[in-house]
Amino acid sequence: MQSLNKFNHNTKIIGVIGHPIKHSFSPLIHNLSFELSGLNYIYLPFDVPSTNLKDALKGMIALGIKGFNVTIPHKEKILSYLKEVSEEANIIGAVNTIVNEDGTLHGYNTDVNGVVESLLPFKDELANCEATVIGAGGASRSVIYALIRTFKVGKINIVNRTEQTAETLKEYFKTKMIFEHIKSFPLVPPDLVNVFSQSKLIVNTTSMGMSPEIDDAATTIPESFNKDQIVFDVVYNPIKTKLLALAETRGARTVSGLKMLIEQGAKSYELWTGEKMPVEKVYKAVVSYLNS
Repeated sequence: MQSLNKFNHNTKIIGVIGHPIKHSFSPLIHNLSFELSGLNYIYLPFDVPSTNLKDALKGMIALGIKGFNVTIPHKEKILSYLKEVSEEANIIGAVNTIVNEDGTLHGYNTDVNGVVESLLPFKDELANCEATVIGAGGASRSVIYALIRTFKVGKINIVNRTEQTAETLKEYFKTKMIFEHIKSFPLVPPDLVNVFSQSKLIVNTTSMGMSPEIDDAATTIPESFNKDQIVFDVVYNPIKTKLLALAETRGARTVSGLKMLIEQGAKSYELWTGEKMPVEKVYKAVVSYLNS
């Protein structure tokens, strides 16, 4: 591991702000990347309650912190404190990466990059297809944006436990991206067989099935998978969720959330350092860590 002698007055500080923050894998990913690349950076977690967000941002500027990630519950609220926001972050309505340029904070949403890189091998298949997104939170916004902008899907179904939240998100994207072919449904498994079975792509953007509640999503849509489908779960711990394992038994192709996690981190890394993250080496190291 890095020697403590490495850190000095030239060390650039990167971080992540959220509340709570102890669950974040970002310090592991980025500090490993800095070490592998020989960069004089360090990545630190900062637990920032919502009431302290404005002061925390002032502190980041005052201390000259180069940049930071933003996680729950600040992704939406932080927009009101930023002067510069990228196109995708503005449309999605959420920021997960900040770059500090001489005291001006620039906001980006690199979750989109994570989604795009994860689904890129299937780009031709996804054009004009029907896709179903489970969940209506922050991650679903990035997925929906990518499906419309990059993959040019023909139709999107938003499925959520609270139907009104899905309906609100549907109307948001109909207006914001002028995408008419989008519907919302309550998450009631017996009533969704046709919705799921007709979908080329199914994406779980919720925390269902995340460790330690690994059985949470396993029975949500069991009878709906088929060999022509692609199933993408943004949950990355465990790497192969019960949802993905079940989809594979029905012949579906699957994509783990670990790919998205590392690829969104790689884009943030590039924005902060101007260099490419050693993605393959980082991926193998994180897989080894999760399996240990």
